[in-house]
Parts: sequence; structure tokens; C-alpha cells
Amino acid sequence: MSAPANPAPVFLVLTAQGLDLARRLQPDFPGSEIHGRRGRAEGADLFFDDTTAALRARFAEGRPIVGFCAAGILIRVLAPLLADKRAEPPVVALAEDGGAVVPLLGGHRGANDLARRIAEALGIDAAVTTAGDRRFGLALDAPPAGWVLANPEDHKAFVAALLGGSKVRLRADRPEQDPDWLSASDLPFDEEGALEILVTERAEPGSAERLVYHPRTLALGVGCERGCAAGELIALVRDRLRDAGLAPQAVAGVFSLDLKADEAAVHALAEDLAVPARFFGAAALEAQTPRLANPSEAVFREVGVHGVAEGAALAAAGEAGELVLPKAKSARATCALARAPSPLDAASTGAAQGRLLVIGTGPGKEAWRTPETGAAVATASDLVGYRLYLDLLGPAAAGKTRHDFDLGEEEARVRHALGLAAEGRTVALVSSGDPGIYAMASLVFEVLETCERPDWQRVRVEVSPGISALQAAAARVGAPLGHDFCTVSLSDLMTPWPAIEKRLTAAAEGDFVVALYNPVSQRRRHQLERARDILLRHRPAGTPVVLARRLGRPGEEVTVVDLAALTPDQVDMLTLVLIGASTTRRVPRRDGGLWVYTPRGYDAGEGPPK
Repeated sequence: MSAPANPAPVFLVLTAQGLDLARRLQPDFPGSEIHGRRGRAEGADLFFDDTTAALRARFAEGRPIVGFCAAGILIRVLAPLLADKRAEPPVVALAEDGGAVVPLLGGHRGANDLARRIAEALGIDAAVTTAGDRRFGLALDAPPAGWVLANPEDHKAFVAALLGGSKVRLRADRPEQDPDWLSASDLPFDEEGALEILVTERAEPGSAERLVYHPRTLALGVGCERGCAAGELIALVRDRLRDAGLAPQAVAGVFSLDLKADEAAVHALAEDLAVPARFFGAAALEAQTPRLANPSEAVFREVGVHGVAEGAALAAAGEAGELVLPKAKSARATCALARAPSPLDAASTGAAQGRLLVIGTGPGKEAWRTPETGAAVATASDLVGYRLYLDLLGPAAAGKTRHDFDLGEEEARVRHALGLAAEGRTVALVSSGDPGIYAMASLVFEVLETCERPDWQRVRVEVSPGISALQAAAARVGAPLGHDFCTVSLSDLMTPWPAIEKRLTAAAEGDFVVALYNPVSQRRRHQLERARDILLRHRPAGTPVVLARRLGRPGEEVTVVDLAALTPDQVDMLTLVLIGASTTRRVPRRDGGLWVYTPRGYDAGEGPPK
């Protein structure tokens, strides 16, 4: 279980009073979503019917949770899921009247801070109960950004000794790295203390009497040949750090030339070290030439800089940084190390590899949005899409930079999204339904295949599946896709009508269930009639046709008509037309409606119509 980076909390409310309080707090927590119990918290962003299931689902997704309810409810529901406190997301209980806020789980993974932010917004005190936090004013197992506790397994015994009255001495290898967050705390410092806190870049052992903290001050510059094996680069770096006696946890990030932004070995190394991979343009690295220990004219002729590994390390460490390990080489890779005077924020140094996340929101309702899509939206800095599709994201789009486009501007959307991603941003290109079904994904790869912009080629592209209109329509009416089926788009904007007719004829002869996308438009009406007539040649006039309009959105309509009675006036561009096979059947419901399903096979001894 892992939480998305910097996730916004879910406000889980059970009553109208809790909803009012959540609405008051929402502006202070951009991107937060209010999930309300249906029938009790009308006006929430999203609804649920089963409190236990909703709470456990958000917990499993790693989402920070604020329960506007009694702490006991949260405890009873989540207790069976508790396994590893280092992996649990923050869970906070907030009284419905706003009078008390208590972090219950994930105190050192954000719950204490989240509770304090809520308390500050409401003008109350957070009921933080973590012993170390209350006694010493800090959590020793959760150092601030830029610092790593090397031996967290010893934290509990160390704090127990502190709470028992032991004193602690503070020692830093480098005076300038004496951390303010430690010296300004209420820890019982004494030069003769039995306990020790060591601040060092060196690989030093810790113990129950000694906590070792590494400042992330080391900038690791790397270079490699195209297609270099990840294992070779990782081994080179690990061996170099070991030989120098330096701790891998002191490395703030992996840095290289932007031409290497899509190099798999560089990203594998960053993942191995659990740090960001960041990249600089040639000008930034070439500016480091006077500081290089091993400038190379051969490298300059090849990539336009006199040193990739040393240059990237020094560029990341800044003007006050110094080269501490000059370039080392393996057969196909290089690495070098520079030291910054204080912990580096690698995430704001250089640029990330751009990411283009091609996602589908499903037909409309949030419940049809997959967790992977939700995580992609939460991760993205920018959202690109047709404005209606971005609107369907609701509160999930809060705090993101929107780039709205009109219908018909599909290629412009793709090019804009790729341009943003090439700047190092994480961009979500939003479709409805599934992005790979008559949507944006194929156009992304078509543009990439034909474009001549190298920076677009270095963007990392990820496609997340969505619930298609085809699946949603079938689920609404029963199981019409129980046997073989196909989809055909009736739009002839990109496909000649004779080719569409040929596919319709093949589908009719093969007795497929047929889903018709883009059945009509304002200027295009006759194609639906032609499709109907082609299918009527091969299946009965009474074949059921499902007309599913505005699925998952206000005004949703799902009706069933006979194939012979199908007319263009019954549909629009927001309608999916699902035409049954010869074996598709209607089942009357007791409420007067119909189920439609297609048996999984033909009756014994029978085949499809000739």
C-alpha cells in the first residue's frame, strides 16, 4: 500500500452537519474531495452507500482520510486492515461540530501535520498523542525533507531511553550541517549523554543508543551509452559509494543531460536509490566546464558538453558545491559526485522527464473511474482535454492547470500535451470512456510516429484504461455482450464510408453483437439507417437494440427498441447504439423493464444463421 505523492485528503462525511463542516474546510485543502453517505449528506462531491466499504477502499488506495465522525467508527472499520504502520496512510478523526481533531493512524506519515492544519483552520488544538512529538517537539523517525534516518528500526528503543531520562549528545561531521530542526527541539542535549545523534554523509552503523541521520547533500551525476544495462550503471554507482565510504541515503538525486531523459538505466538507478531523476540542458552543463576535473573534447563533439557526469553533479550542487568524487567509468557508463553545502531539493533542480498520462474517465460517473486513473489525475500538474471531459473530473481537477479545448481539436490537444510534458511536467490527457477506444491514445502515437521533435520522443507516455461506454451500456441493461461482439464507428471523417459499410457487412454476416459509436451528428444522419438495413439482412427485425444516452451523467436514458424500428431521430452523438446478435434475448422484469442478454453459446447442434 502506498500513497500517491502529496495526495489531497478525502473528507468522509456521514451527516449534513459533517458536510457543512467539510465545505468550510475544503478551500484550505486544494484537491480534497467530500465523499458523503447517500441520503444523509446530499451535496457531497461523491456518494457511497456502504460506509465500511468506502472507508476501506480509500484506505487501500493510500488516500489520506479525514472521518467526520466518532474515532471509534474509524477504528472498528480499519482495525482488520492494520499491518505495517510505515505503510498506512494518514487517518484523522474530526468531531462533526469541529471541536476536536485526532490523528489516529499514520502520525509520522502526515496525520499529525494534517490534524494540525485542520486545527489551525478551526481555531482549536490538535490532539496529537505521539509521545516523542509531545515531549520533545519533533518526531525523530520522521525528519524533515532533505534528511534520512539511517536506522529507523532503532528509533523506538532510542526514544524509550529518552523518555526514561537519558541525555543525548549531538555530533555532526561537518559544522555547516548541524541541523536546526534538531538543535531547536526540546531534546535533552548533553555532551556527556549516553545516547548519540550522528549527522554524517558517511555510511555509519546505528544502534539503540545511536541514531544516524544523513543529509541529502550529495548530487550524483551520471552518463551512459544508449541502451546501457541498468545493472551496469547501478553497480558502478554502488561500488563508487562503497569505496568512498559514503551512504547511498545521502544522495539527493540522480542528474544527467536532458538527452538521457528517456534512458531506462538512469531511471532504474534513481529507483534503486529511491531519489528523483532530473535533467539539465546542454547549456547548463557546459557552464560547468571550468570546474570539471576531466573535461573531454570527444564528449563535447558527441553531445555538446565537455562533461556529462561531472557537469550534471556540479550543476545540481550549485555554485557553492564542490566535486568530491570525479568521474569514474565502466564499459558503458560514468558517474561523479558533488556535495552541496546544505540538503538539496532535487525535485526543484533541473527538470524531470516529462510524463504524458493518457487516461479515460469512464462514461461519466466517478464510480466508473478506475483507481489508476484517479492516481494519474492526482499526480498530474496539468490537465488537457475537451472542456466537458475536464468538468467531469469534478473536485479532482482542483489545483491543476487546465488546458481546455473544443471538439474537433483533437490533434491540437495532443500536440499541446506533448509540448507541456517535454518541459518536464506531468500531464494528463483526458478522454471519456477508454482512451484507446475511438479516443486520444491512438492519436498520441500517430503524432509521435510522425513528429520530428526529439524532446517529444523523450517524454514518458503511459496509457490507463477506462470503463468504455460499451461496457457501461451493457452493464445497465444486463449482459448483451455475453458472446462475440465488435465495435464500429459510423463517423466517416477519418474512415471512408465504403470501408465502414464493408465492416458492417462482415459483422452482420458473422452474427456479432455490434456497438455503434458516433451514430449520428447534425449533418450526418443517413449512415445509421444504412447500418440498420445492412444488419436487417442477416438478423430478425425484432432483434433488440439498446440505446444508451448520457451514461453516468445527469439525464441518463437506457431504452430498448426493435432493430426494424431504429431511426436516427432516437439517437444523438451522446448515444451508444448496441445491436444484438440473432441469439440476443429480452427478459421481462417485474418492474416492467427489460433485461437484455446474449447466451454464451449457441444451442447444441445449432450454429449461427446462414
